[in-house]
Amino acid sequence: MQLSEIKGIGLTTEKYLNELGINSAEDLVNYFPFRYEIIENSNIKDLNDGDRIVIGGICEQTPNVFHFNRRLNKMTFRLNTGEFIAKVEIFNRAFLKSKLNAGTVITVIGKYDRKHNSITASDIKFGLIEKTLIEPIYHSSFKINSTKINKMISYAIDKVDIKDYLPSSIVEKYNFIDKKEAVDIAHFPKDKRKLNKALERLKYEELFIFMMKINYLKNSKKQGDGLERKVDYKKVTEFIETLPYKLTKDQEKSIEDIYNDLISKNRMNRLLQGDVGSGKTIVSFIALYINYLSKYQGALMAPTEILANQHYQNMKKLFPKLNIVLLKGKMRVKEKKEALESIKTGEANIIIGTHALISEDVIYKNLGLVITDEQHRFGVNQRGNLKNKGITPDILYMSATPIPRTYALTLYGDMDISSIKTMPKGRKPVETILLGSSKEDINKYLKMMLYELKKEHQIYVVAPLIEESEKIDLKNINEIEENLKKAFKKFPEYKIGIVHGKMTQEEKDKAMNDFKEGKTKILISTTVIEVGIDVKNATMMVIFDSFRFGLSALHQLRGRVGRNELNSYCVLLSDKETKRLDVLTKTNDGFKVSEEDFKLRGGGDVFGIRQSGDMNFKLSNIKEDYELLLKTKEDSSRFLKSKEFDIKENAHIKEMLINSINQD
Repeated sequence: MQLSEIKGIGLTTEKYLNELGINSAEDLVNYFPFRYEIIENSNIKDLNDGDRIVIGGICEQTPNVFHFNRRLNKMTFRLNTGEFIAKVEIFNRAFLKSKLNAGTVITVIGKYDRKHNSITASDIKFGLIEKTLIEPIYHSSFKINSTKINKMISYAIDKVDIKDYLPSSIVEKYNFIDKKEAVDIAHFPKDKRKLNKALERLKYEELFIFMMKINYLKNSKKQGDGLERKVDYKKVTEFIETLPYKLTKDQEKSIEDIYNDLISKNRMNRLLQGDVGSGKTIVSFIALYINYLSKYQGALMAPTEILANQHYQNMKKLFPKLNIVLLKGKMRVKEKKEALESIKTGEANIIIGTHALISEDVIYKNLGLVITDEQHRFGVNQRGNLKNKGITPDILYMSATPIPRTYALTLYGDMDISSIKTMPKGRKPVETILLGSSKEDINKYLKMMLYELKKEHQIYVVAPLIEESEKIDLKNINEIEENLKKAFKKFPEYKIGIVHGKMTQEEKDKAMNDFKEGKTKILISTTVIEVGIDVKNATMMVIFDSFRFGLSALHQLRGRVGRNELNSYCVLLSDKETKRLDVLTKTNDGFKVSEEDFKLRGGGDVFGIRQSGDMNFKLSNIKEDYELLLKTKEDSSRFLKSKEFDIKENAHIKEMLINSINQD
């Protein structure tokens, strides 16, 4: 059913819904609230200063409205609650003035200032609240609010065919309520107990479908569908012995895993995970070399052109006799034509590049291996483009976000996993220091920065936002630049560069290259440096408002320094969540960090690396619902092996499963 067929949805509203990922009536009905607001009258005696208040009363006079500019206004009035009279102020609700006459009965929701007996309201409801209300809150935008989304769902819900993807045996086993009823309650809840039952049922189905896909993929790994390869491992060890450094045991084990996969009769689908700087890149290069020895082409996809260039240069040094081709979006016409021709003829042994590797004009002669560096940067659909070309090579995914093994085995059940935990010899751990915003702390990190700069080292400075926000008081990237220029005005030789997401690719490349070449000494950046250049001379990182990041994200960021034998430092600046951030001052082990992240924040930050449609859960949270996930893993596995999977009644489940896997 089209969105345009729903009452109240015109072309403009449809466009706004599309921006939220809602493209059909089915999408709309399955667009569930991300939280619920419980609205019940407050007992004023129980409230402390600054607490949330929900209180009914009578508007004593017509409100006054003050306009600050075209977009901002403030409305004030007095509310008589029967017990006391409070001053109420609410922002950007001037349109309610005509309805708020003296004597109007309303309920005000907001923040209570006990000292001044005033309320800063966030919402006003007409009439009194007689019983507890449960208000669904949807992810929305300033163009289309949560209330309007809920209203549109009310028009669509009875017109959409809501399919149940749980087999009857599961419904009976857990005594689940009907799917249609569950969806209805999730959008229009009236009772907490019924809402909990509805959410449990919908979460279970969501996780059941996810685990069924994982188990189906695992079971359907076809025997004998691998590429035919004959490679003497002696040639691999001979190359390893030529390296100017000794590989760690974990690196050697990972290479053996990959070699065994490549020569086996089954197609490889392996995840190589390890900390930033643990040596995954050399393992991937050796995987490409093994693939080359078996006379197949290999491709390495990098998330940025700078990283692709870096891999290209490093691999050419290691394998001077191989024909290694670089393919990226911005190339001279002649250069690109030559690269495409060499790939088509098979002259190119190894191709390194960005997403340009899977564009329509690239024709491979005999692609045998694809490696995606920082694989979470590539969507499933992009990787699927290779399948659309009729190519099904061996796949190696690399991730610098280590995942605790227990969770990895569940979430990546369709993959084999190699983990690199030991760091290369000579690599010193990064010393992490947590500081606040006091004058003493500011002076401390500025002195540290000056000390490193005087030693001719370089520094990353990370800012979480590009522009000022009216709602969030965070350090602006331009403000940081101005403050650092003032702090180091006596040292004009320490040039400062900036790189952020709103810059063009050319501007980003120039800023990063200037830093890599040592032209700039301080690089102020948003998190684009997370998968950026490898600057061995960078020995310090300062991260502003570090409470804004998950522990795993911070751990990845600090991995940009300490890529040498020098002492390196990461300074976390934050006055909030210091207990959580303190974890990073105690360990450099990414696996321990991700485990703590999982405990403290939930799965979103830890498992955000698998950004296929699979992990985009609408209702479930990997941390909170992990026990439920384990149940669905077991139940879906049993269901797939049973006769019930093939009966007519469940044909729609099988069809959905196969279609979703093919789309991925």
